[in-house]
Amino acid sequence: MKYVKKNWFGILIFVSFVALGSAYIAEYIFNLEPCKMCLKQRHPYYFLIIISLIFFLFKKQKKFLLFIFNELALIYGLFYSLWHVGIEQKIFKGPASCSGTLSQTNSIQNLKEQITSQSIVNCSEISWVILGFSAATINSILLLFILIFNTIFMINNYYVSNKKI
Repeated sequence: MKYVKKNWFGILIFVSFVALGSAYIAEYIFNLEPCKMCLKQRHPYYFLIIISLIFFLFKKQKKFLLFIFNELALIYGLFYSLWHVGIEQKIFKGPASCSGTLSQTNSIQNLKEQITSQSIVNCSEISWVILGFSAATINSILLLFILIFNTIFMINNYYVSNKKI
């Protein structure tokens, strides 16, 4: 655990690259088009890479800010990934641009706008599964674990040991 704590930000960068790499492999090698929710779930990983590299380059900055930024990015990602899982399981309703449904209308122009604004990939359809888990479910689990570790390290480093981070 000491190794993980010492190299936490490097591990975050590595895990983020693996998560994004997996998404790009699924998209470009296996031709699995992402839906809008899938694309939003990539944002925290981009942010984690960029912010971790910035703080790595400027080591004199307080790392507590990095922990806070990571927490916010992870909560954002967890929100979208859990929402996506809920959409896949028909628990939640997705955004109109992602659900692939049309609302009733009397106007041809309105119907045309609905059709042209529809996403090509429906967020409620699971495009691939690994060991019974969808990509959104795997992403939710990954983000939850990262959030838990980040929170533990933040509390341990800042509140428990009273060290400057």
